[in-house]
Amino acid sequence: MTSERVFQPYGWPHLTVIFLTLSLPFVLAAVVHRTKSTRLERAIVVLLCAVLVVNYIAYLIFVRSHGIVAWRQMLPLQLCDWGMVVVIVALWTGNQRWFEVAYFWGIGGTLQAVLTPNLRFGFPDVRFFSFFTSHSGIIIGVVFLMLTHKYRPYPMSILRTFLWSELYFIVTLIADELTGFNYGFLLHKPEAFSILSFLSDSRPLYLLELQGVALLFFVGLYAPFAIVDLTRRKTN
Repeated sequence: MTSERVFQPYGWPHLTVIFLTLSLPFVLAAVVHRTKSTRLERAIVVLLCAVLVVNYIAYLIFVRSHGIVAWRQMLPLQLCDWGMVVVIVALWTGNQRWFEVAYFWGIGGTLQAVLTPNLRFGFPDVRFFSFFTSHSGIIIGVVFLMLTHKYRPYPMSILRTFLWSELYFIVTLIADELTGFNYGFLLHKPEAFSILSFLSDSRPLYLLELQGVALLFFVGLYAPFAIVDLTRRKTN
């Protein structure tokens, strides 16, 4: 029974989650475009926000009721926690600036968590559903905004998001030192294999490289838009 619930990377439950994460925002956006209903679009926004909030609260109640973790492990200090707040604000307000941060954090950080999750619990464990509901929900919200509002990042978006990331870095680094818990993977690398596995074992260098990786991710995520802009300029 226990072995059936061990997470299997790229097993059929994981592949199903990846498929739904990538396809659902396109389906939702297509429905909105087809109906041209602002009321339906608002209903989808409310539903996405509600799912993210309810899932987060339900997870906290679950882990506390089962005595699984101490309060030090339940602080909202993972980047995905901050990403969830940002995407909810972006969805609710429709604000371009909030979208920018949600885009880089949501696609840059959360997508990696969906593809290479640091997760021990497999389907149908509650923590499997909770993990992917929160992470996939962020990506779905970001892509839905891009498709329905035609939002996109700009060069200054990288700088603004990097400054927000530095704020997260400082707050989380202090919290990690005080609690001894590895929020944001700032104490050490994640147990699951990811791109961070290639970074230095020296913590000072690792932290520096971590910020470099974040900046490279941001630049890489902006690159397709830069290429499109450049192509349009040459065409015109």
